[in-house]
Parts: sequence; structure tokens; C-alpha cells
Amino acid sequence: MTDLFWPGDHRAGDLLSDAAFLAAMAGVESAWVGALVDVGVAPPSARMDFAAMVSSVDVEQLAEAAEADGSPVKALVALLRGRAGGEAATWLHRGLTSQDVVDTALILCLRDALTRLRGELSAQVRTLTGLAETHHSSAMTARTLTQPALPSTIGVKIGNWLSGVLDAADTLDALPALPAQAGGAAGTLAATTELTGSPVDALAVSDALACALDLAPALPWHTTRSVITRAGDALVGCCDAFAHIATDVATASRPEIGELSEGRGGGSSTMPHKSNPVLSVLIRRAAMTAPALGAALHTASAASVDERSDGGWQAEWATLRTLARRTVVAAAQTTDLLTGLRIDVERAAANMAAAGDLRGEQKAMTELTGLAPRSEYLGATEEIVRAVLQRARHHLEETT
Repeated sequence: MTDLFWPGDHRAGDLLSDAAFLAAMAGVESAWVGALVDVGVAPPSARMDFAAMVSSVDVEQLAEAAEADGSPVKALVALLRGRAGGEAATWLHRGLTSQDVVDTALILCLRDALTRLRGELSAQVRTLTGLAETHHSSAMTARTLTQPALPSTIGVKIGNWLSGVLDAADTLDALPALPAQAGGAAGTLAATTELTGSPVDALAVSDALACALDLAPALPWHTTRSVITRAGDALVGCCDAFAHIATDVATASRPEIGELSEGRGGGSSTMPHKSNPVLSVLIRRAAMTAPALGAALHTASAASVDERSDGGWQAEWATLRTLARRTVVAAAQTTDLLTGLRIDVERAAANMAAAGDLRGEQKAMTELTGLAPRSEYLGATEEIVRAVLQRARHHLEETT
């Protein structure tokens, strides 16, 4: 995919693209018929790889047809039945409803995006760990409310970034296992119960679908949308962590500060002397728009009504796609930003020296206690960095 309105969108590749979503929907249909065959309801001749019957050339036709029905599933089923024929066409989609196919396909596409995100986060943890180890005691001014505050270290700043990335990774890892959806027309598995002759067997078919797609078995969740909102919240949290880094880099890359800079800045169309912190700008852009997308998912969830929503469910699809793709793009840009990050240790030390007396707080503390002032007013910076590094190493051990 490409998107002139969102520079960098190509980094997300085929994730949650129309073609990927179409392939996922056809894959759900294949897995469902396979499950019916496995439990002895459908004949073996009904088993078919429906995903092999569609391609990106079918997207436009299905997208146009979807307007008539509110989703692309009815048109997809008609297309597949026409191409498959025989027992495969007879048993295709029997017991499913359009929401089952859309939801499960959306979950499959989301899983691919989350897998990519986890890889980017681990790469960031490795890079940040190395930077924190290298600069754990390099002098840097700590600033609060934009002004010089106390002596600190580059290691502490990087440690703060690292903590945010680790928090984002933990939030992703804490997501419940992604579930399949197979509730039937009203979330009661009524049709599947008729097909199998038993409610227990109907649930077994639902579980078999999940197993075939390597998803978690679940009871129908047609209008219980926490699966989507939790994932959305995790994506927004990732963007928060990325933007914290990008904002610090963009601020410290100003020539009057000059402590940090991107490895390869962007140029200006009219000012050749400029080297803009483009990656930082694009990462911040993602974080500025992500919360609204996450909020839209919650609004859609709250609008759930009856046994299938009348607008809220439909609002989720493009919203989740946009949020997931933008988060993956921001993640890849953050990985590149950190990999090429330039740290001017001498400039950071010079800025701290030029800031003047940063030990007013220390003087107040020594007057209170009567103890001799420490030669360096750095508090527990070494211990803070050490603790974050220990957490990072544990994360890397768990993910490799």
C-alpha cells in the first residue's frame, strides 16, 4: 500500500491491506468448512482452499458490492460459490454469519500487525540497552518545564525511554489471546446446532475453527468488543512511548541545544542549510492522531446494541486498520531513529556547565542535615539505570 497523505505508510507493507483482509476472510471460510468436515457434518469433498480462489484483483468488485449489504461477506460468498462449485459451494458459510467472517479475519490481520510490533519493540530494547550502557554516566542537564533543573546523565534519559518502550511491550504481551468468532446469525450458534444436532457439538465446531486458525477458542462476542478496544489501547500506548523519544530528540536537536540529532535528517525544499528531524516529526504525528482513533474504538464499542451493532461494529474496521498501520509505521521509524541516533556528549556537558549553578536544592538539603555535600549531585542515577537495564535484559531473554 501507499498513501501520499501519510508518508512512511509503505513501511507497514501488506498489513491490514484490502488484499490481506480479503485473503483472511477467505481463509476463515476455508477453516470453517474444514471444521465441519472434521466433525463429520460436511463430506470430505467439501474441504477447499477458498483463499487460493481470490486475489487482489477481486478487491474492487467486492468493495463496490459491499455497499449494498454493509459488509463484503455476502458478495465474497457468492464469488466463492461460483468458483468452487460442488460440495464446497454447498457447505461454504453454512452456520456462519458475516460478522463471524469479518471479526475473525480482522483478528487474523491484527495478529500479523502485533507480531510485527513486538519485533520492532524488541529491536528498540536492544538498541536502547546498548546506548544506556554506553552513556550511563555521561553528563546531561535534567530539564523541567523546559528549563535547566538538576545535573543528570544521558543514561537516565535513555533509561526513561527504555522504560516506556518496555511498558508498551508489556501491555502488548498482557493482551488476552486473540479469539476467533463463530456465533452465527445472532450469536447463539443456532444454525450450527442444527447442523451438528447438539449444542455441545456446535461449540466444538467453533473451537475447531479457532484451532485451525491458531486463535483462541471463545464464546460469541458479537457485541462485547473489549477484544478490539484493548488492542486499540495497546497500540495507542506504543505510539505514546515512541513519541516520548521523538519529542526529546526533536527538542535536543535544535542547534541552540545540539545534544541529540537524527542520523539522517530531512531536507527543506527552499532552505538547503536545514537538516530537519523528519523521523521524529513523523513519529510525533502518529502519536497525535492515535488517541482519537483509540477513542473511536471505545465509542463504537459503547454503541453496541442488541446482538449485532448498527454502526458501531462497522466503524471499527477502518479505524483499527488505520491505527494498527500507523503504529507499525511509527514503530519502524522509531527503530531507525534509535539506530542512527547521534549523541553529542561534549555538547551535553558544555550545556550543563553553561547552565550555571544547578545545586541549589543540594545546598538546601545539606543545610537541613548538616552532612557534607556529595561531590556529584546525581542522586540514584546509576541505580536507576542499572534497574532499567536489568528489566530490559529480562525482557530480551523472555522474547528470544
